[in-house]
Amino acid sequence: MKAIEFKETGHLSHLRLTDLDKPQPNDREVLIKVLAAGLNKSDTTNVLGLFPYTTVPRVPGRDFAGIIEDGPKDLIGLEVFGTGKEIGFTQNGAHAQYLCVPKEGFSIKPKNMSFEQAAACGVPFITAYFAIENTRVTANTKVVVIGASGSVGFAALQLAKQKGAQVLGLLRDEQKAQHLQQKGYTTALIQETSELKNLVLGHFAQGADVIFDTTGQWIAQSVEALGQQGRLACIVVPGDGHVNVSIRDLYRVGGEIIGVNSLLYSAQACAQVFDQLCPSFSNGSLIAPEQLDTCALSEATELYLQLRQGRKGKFILLPHDNT
Repeated sequence: MKAIEFKETGHLSHLRLTDLDKPQPNDREVLIKVLAAGLNKSDTTNVLGLFPYTTVPRVPGRDFAGIIEDGPKDLIGLEVFGTGKEIGFTQNGAHAQYLCVPKEGFSIKPKNMSFEQAAACGVPFITAYFAIENTRVTANTKVVVIGASGSVGFAALQLAKQKGAQVLGLLRDEQKAQHLQQKGYTTALIQETSELKNLVLGHFAQGADVIFDTTGQWIAQSVEALGQQGRLACIVVPGDGHVNVSIRDLYRVGGEIIGVNSLLYSAQACAQVFDQLCPSFSNGSLIAPEQLDTCALSEATELYLQLRQGRKGKFILLPHDNT
């Protein structure tokens, strides 16, 4: 089978398009013909060696969608999707034509969702789900999502709204803000970090109950915009990972900073989350990330590089297309 593989970490040049033996599932697994696979920033940092638990040689790629080709007879032919902390890190991942996952490590793909859309849901929705759950969002919680037009931010907007929260999405792009407004979301444009506190207080007079910074660029300023017992969810921090935060501002409101790491959750745990969300995908109350960029697996090494260099978008690899 065709696959992307790296045999050592440290640089994206270690990625190679190669031929590997088709994997054989054990009695606890199924074999999936991968028809679409998401490409996330964490896939690039994985190749760079920033995850100490990754073993090599390794096929990367966490998010998959495809058809079960081998395993228990009652599962063969099912259209499935999923993600998980082990996939692409300690076992070969989805940037290949075939993938083995545990029998409990996938969800049934909603019929109204394409394979490309399903493959785009993995990391964005798992991250957003645990951000919303771990910050205890409920009805009328005042939620601010920074980076609301990104795949994680858009998922968080939807999940918070589904909880009945009051939601404000902050972003830089006016056209994208208008697009979210057409979908029924309240948005505001933000360009400078100094604007954050006033923007939030202008919308939520007592401050936000929850701020979810999907970008990692607004952590210190977000603390200043929290209301009493407010919670700040973070999924990434810039540079060397250090941010100067006013602990005084945090304790004065009884606030919390909550880290959200999707790599804490196994394929089985992620499948349990998507089993909960699938009815909402099926009835249209949740929708997959939009405006997907698709490309053949043979183009993946270049796409990894472009993503690392800052290219924006949600990228989906098609392992059986022109490879």
